[in-house]
Amino acid sequence: MSTPAIFFDDAHGLLTPLDDLRPRVLIRTGGLTTLERHTRVLDLHVLAVFVSPVRHDLRALAAECLAADGHALPVDALPTGDAAVDPAAPVLAINSRCPLPWPLLRRLAVGTVLLEEDTGHIVAAMLPAAQAATLARTGDTSALAPGTFTTDTMPGPALMSRPWHVRHFRDAAISTDLSMLQIGHDNLSAVPACTVIGSRPLTIDPAAKVYPGTIFDCESGGIHIAAGAVIRPGCTLIGPVIIGAGSTVLDRAIIKANTAIGPHCKVAGEVGGSIFQGCANKAHDGHLGDSYIGQWANLGAGTTNSNLLNTYGEVIMKVTPSSSNERTGQQFMGCIIGDHVKLAICTRIMTGSIVHTGAMWAAGQAVTGTTPAFAWVTDATPPGSKFFRPDKFLDIARTVMARRKVEMGPAYAATLASMAVS
Repeated sequence: MSTPAIFFDDAHGLLTPLDDLRPRVLIRTGGLTTLERHTRVLDLHVLAVFVSPVRHDLRALAAECLAADGHALPVDALPTGDAAVDPAAPVLAINSRCPLPWPLLRRLAVGTVLLEEDTGHIVAAMLPAAQAATLARTGDTSALAPGTFTTDTMPGPALMSRPWHVRHFRDAAISTDLSMLQIGHDNLSAVPACTVIGSRPLTIDPAAKVYPGTIFDCESGGIHIAAGAVIRPGCTLIGPVIIGAGSTVLDRAIIKANTAIGPHCKVAGEVGGSIFQGCANKAHDGHLGDSYIGQWANLGAGTTNSNLLNTYGEVIMKVTPSSSNERTGQQFMGCIIGDHVKLAICTRIMTGSIVHTGAMWAAGQAVTGTTPAFAWVTDATPPGSKFFRPDKFLDIARTVMARRKVEMGPAYAATLASMAVS
């Protein structure tokens, strides 16, 4: 029997730009979003999603995003009417910053709150429904009656608190997702007119199209091609790799290990260790490594990033232009590209760069450090000196989305408008 569950946002951490335009539970942290992964692995019956207690403006946006992703779930409230939940029935509450379905989540006794050891932040809790909803609305145990719960701890890191943590959890998430996505598909040892190397699972949905000349290297990891995906002639895929529904891998592309392409993307060139949220374009040659690419982003021809310092040292990053530098714990760390970012042809992106939502980069100089949201950057306008006009930005965004037959919702438009700099 499925476990009743809710997801909540405790408002801790700083995950921008990953969560600018979606609830945290819908961040693609591997081949699947966090919501999809937990639901499949833990066999959950998800009752509701609760957004940040300090950002109630997210309620309408979260509802739109969840519906667009096929999840008809209430936001910030348990279901009512015929679907109402017994207030005393146990419900598993999971922090939306928890990307992996840790084994401990399966074994929580009713009345237990599981904490991340180093931070004391809640990873998950198994509580009566009324208590679980109270915890989810506040993001902590402050509103729970003393003596009604016990706490347990697990070693960290168990939660994402910075955008570069998507790189930390990436490999385990993709491995978990492959095991889920490949269920029900035939494991192929040969594909007509293609080359298959290695014995790890290769699964191709019958509704996908693979052209002759493709090389599938499954020596070190499995490969899954989802429904509607197209793999053009001459491509090389080196597992573990996940190609999402409706995405196209263009001619002669090299897709290297630990890459997950979300739905409806176009990808070319050399890509390794990267996650595409979905509906993004990297349709030309150029290298992309150990990076996260937001929805509706467009990388111009020849765009190339660095994912390793010349010193081979730990990459240092800062989340926002005004933030302090922080250690990432990563030697290989490329870039974080927010939603609706546009990068001109031959853009160079230095190691550890973050380009925030809606920025446009058309300068000859390399992208370095952290570029503010909606920045308009040319050789004559350095980062932070000029910004997109909100009305013009929204017009362009609607045009871009319409190309994939997606209509911008009112809450999404309102969020973009509120973020844009006048």
